[in-house]
Amino acid sequence: MKSHTAAAVLAVLAALFLSVSCVKQEQQHPQSRQESGGISITATFYPLYIMLMNITDNVPGVTLTLLAPAETGCLHDYQLTTQDMKTISACSIIVANGAGMEDFLEKVLEEKKDAVIIASEGYDLIDDNAHIWVSPKGASHEVRQIARGLARLDPDHAAAYTANADAYCAKLSELSARMHQTLDGFQGASIITFHEAFPYFASEFKLNTAAVIEREAGTSPSAKELAELIAVVKSHQGADGVSLFAETQYSSAAAEVIAAETGLTVYELDPAVTGIMDKDAYLTAMEKNMQVLQQALAGRR
Repeated sequence: MKSHTAAAVLAVLAALFLSVSCVKQEQQHPQSRQESGGISITATFYPLYIMLMNITDNVPGVTLTLLAPAETGCLHDYQLTTQDMKTISACSIIVANGAGMEDFLEKVLEEKKDAVIIASEGYDLIDDNAHIWVSPKGASHEVRQIARGLARLDPDHAAAYTANADAYCAKLSELSARMHQTLDGFQGASIITFHEAFPYFASEFKLNTAAVIEREAGTSPSAKELAELIAVVKSHQGADGVSLFAETQYSSAAAEVIAAETGLTVYELDPAVTGIMDKDAYLTAMEKNMQVLQQALAGRR
């Protein structure tokens, strides 16, 4: 009887040991989940999710999740929810923009650093601005950076990630070429944007950002700041002209005040931080931006 009891105890201990070993191995190697139900990839916010839809297209066993809701926009004031923490804990891989966009996630990203891909890594920043994807050139960099990270963490599907990234970057390159063909004639034109979302876009297409309406994210300009913006607009009116832009995701009230005082028309640009869950959503947004800019810059005064 004692021998049977001892054998049973040893069997239970052995089973516990194997169970703990498997858990530890899964924590160390996120890609090992591929064998037991696939890999879950979490994008911190909308533009990265659209990139991932393209990069992971038709790759078996991949599930995509989005941390901040698609209508959130930029993550300036975003706060983690309990559900967010559950999503982060359950996922195999996190894809973040970096460059300060996800400051609220800094501790979490550090804890899961072996399973984190930073899309902006390796890109030359402009004044530590995080809005790299708004430029087609910057978006291409982030797509390739994400694909390299996925190939490293899920080597079984490295070729598929790379091929998908190549195909999507080819579309981005074609888009950029069309935009340059349309906008290069306006190089040096002055624009006033809603907030600091367009420095990389302006750099790629050689536009001059004369001013920014919302100097601090989420804070409307004061009466003094509005007066200063109106003065900037008036200083650019004349031979060179200036164009005034609001953004699709925010109220255009401040821009309308400036327009009323200067006679300018308010146009809308889309930094592609919200939208529909469609693989071509970014391409569509940038095509529209191109058309809006062409109209605005041709009529600037």
